[in-house]
Amino acid sequence: MSGSSHPNDEPLAPDEVDAAFANLADSRHLLLAVSGGPDSLALLITVAGWLDRAGRKPSVSVATVDHGLRAESAAEAEAVARISAGFGLAHATLCWHGEKPAHGIQEAARAARYRLLADHATAIGADCIVTAHHRDDQAETVLMRLAAGSGIAGLAAMRPRVAAAPGLALARPFLAFPKARLVATVTAAGLAAADDPSNRDAAYARGRLRSPVARAAAETLGLTQERLARLAARAARADEALASAAEAEAARLIRPLAKGGGGVEVSAETFDLPEELMLRVFERAIAEAVGAATRPAVPLRLERLEALAVSLRRARAAGSTMRTTLAGALVALDVAGRVRIGPEPPRRRGRRALEKPPVSG
Repeated sequence: MSGSSHPNDEPLAPDEVDAAFANLADSRHLLLAVSGGPDSLALLITVAGWLDRAGRKPSVSVATVDHGLRAESAAEAEAVARISAGFGLAHATLCWHGEKPAHGIQEAARAARYRLLADHATAIGADCIVTAHHRDDQAETVLMRLAAGSGIAGLAAMRPRVAAAPGLALARPFLAFPKARLVATVTAAGLAAADDPSNRDAAYARGRLRSPVARAAAETLGLTQERLARLAARAARADEALASAAEAEAARLIRPLAKGGGGVEVSAETFDLPEELMLRVFERAIAEAVGAATRPAVPLRLERLEALAVSLRRARAAGSTMRTTLAGALVALDVAGRVRIGPEPPRRRGRRALEKPPVSG
């Protein structure tokens, strides 16, 4: 569903909402993330209407994350609580306590928001968190990923539904709809939405992208929101196919090592794969070798993985061995072209750390 066949000043229609929420009906308990802004209020309004219509529906709760970064945030959370109560839905305010970082505040706030939502979902028995991300958000994400030189997985941007934790999903049913239609939905319901000026702050990348000048410049180049959202959908389709192929190759080429040492061995045949599949097999091997319990919080960056592959291929072509570390893993190439990967040993004081692979060359 494209969500583009209706004028931007038209509220979401019940049949559109039912189609958008179709994959939520089998959930046991939904947790709606509602800040009080127009996007999330539209989510609250449409879910309430959806619940009123006939059919099997899950339990629904609402949560507002108060980051404590603006004086108005507590009152905005209270307003969401009152609106939720009017719809007969339980509401909780989740506060981000503790010291706030001096730099990277938006990234830290986002991480805190999802952590608080996931913890609350677990506490109340919810199996799906629902957010109000929309087509404008998706287009901005694609532009930011393009600017960062992301790979195909990055260009897929936000997915409609992903796993947030074991037994917990994250759903974004509004990705097909422009923000203007969510605003129209709130206006038609007679509700007043909160306004967070940081969303337009030019100090942040998203704020700069949302400026009228930036949006006009992008559209002049043909980078319309519809086209960017379409790129994300096509990239997601390609990424899913690559992930499926890589999973099959990983099952064939990665084997666990003896229990004593732990880790995995990656067959030399991996170097014969197309490069994208090779990278994904090594990524899977590192994840399996290190394990979720000790895996670093920072994701494995694509350029670091690409640099590792370059170094491994050069060493293999020269018939030499190689040892390096990456993302908490110790990677060792033998003369036969096999790669053994295990958890990186604890570093000792005064001992020089193993060098990372070069980032160019």
